[in-house]
Amino acid sequence: MTQSLTLLGLESSCDDTAAAVVRQEAGQRAQVLSSVVFGQTELHSAFGGVVPEIAARAHAEKLDHCVVEALDAAGVTLQDLDAVAVTAGPGLIGGVVSGVMCAKGIAAATGLPLVGVNHLAGHALTPRLTDDIAYPYLMLLVSGGHCQYLIARGPEDFTRLGGTIDDAPGEAFDKTARLLGLPQPGGPSVQKEAEAGDPKRFRFPRPLIQRDDCNLSFSGLKTALMRMRDQIVAEKSGLTRQDRADLCAGFQAAVSDVLASKTRRALALYLAENPATPTLAVAGGVAANTAIRAALETVCADLGTTFVAPPLALCTDNAAMIAYAGLERFKSGGQDDMGLSARPRWPLDQTAPSMLGSGRKGAKA
Repeated sequence: MTQSLTLLGLESSCDDTAAAVVRQEAGQRAQVLSSVVFGQTELHSAFGGVVPEIAARAHAEKLDHCVVEALDAAGVTLQDLDAVAVTAGPGLIGGVVSGVMCAKGIAAATGLPLVGVNHLAGHALTPRLTDDIAYPYLMLLVSGGHCQYLIARGPEDFTRLGGTIDDAPGEAFDKTARLLGLPQPGGPSVQKEAEAGDPKRFRFPRPLIQRDDCNLSFSGLKTALMRMRDQIVAEKSGLTRQDRADLCAGFQAAVSDVLASKTRRALALYLAENPATPTLAVAGGVAANTAIRAALETVCADLGTTFVAPPLALCTDNAAMIAYAGLERFKSGGQDDMGLSARPRWPLDQTAPSMLGSGRKGAKA
């Protein structure tokens, strides 16, 4: 790259409306000039989960305001941009359409190039934005709607080693929180409750842990917790605070064990390629869980692999990751025209067979 590039990014694939500006000077690391996120937690709290129609309407109402705030915070105008990047999938289709149409409007009005970005690529490339890690690296994408192991070889070159065949971990955390009467989002609630719990009191199953592959399953784990909860309620006519804490701790320990075991297998496949700088990167909201992160760090230490986890603000859905992924694609000559379509499904590895199932927070890719 021989010049500076400045991109506006838009993200609206689920329940966060986001805009950001990212700039990369020639020969230097990319910098996040601004990152604005409008959350929708209050809009969906009464329903126990994300309502697609409510989310889509909120995106349509907030996107232009979000863009203005991001440009102002970055100290730039539309005329200072080199392109506009937008999440074009996968995700809740109403929200994705809102973002794509907004980006098309900006591109049409300004003449800026339009760059469609795979939301999962945004997560997968975030460690390059934050830590400038080199290709190829092993990526564990672990969030509310997705969970998969990927070898990242380039901005549009990913090999999937395995992933969840049903619920993603974040979705399982949300369902567990709902079963135990904890607030949403479930990940932080379950982790906080588990801090006072005994992870050994209830022994939950470790699904697929004996299978010699990198696929995961969390639906049965959630069902096991529900049955244990019902058994305790039947015996004691309710749950004590300690019961709930112990259930959370046992559930969290099971998820950590499964992810650690499958990560060890994924790392073995990745390390067999003899990468120059072996690195495991993890992104997605579940990457913020301290117990899971500690388990993954232990696996990396055992196998002599560098562990990288972006800051929490860039692990959850945001537009800085979309702007950066768009920047990498744009540098390599990739861009789109006004025919860019919104996609509910969009696997990063086009050659891998489809994963089974479609979770509450979005289609599996």
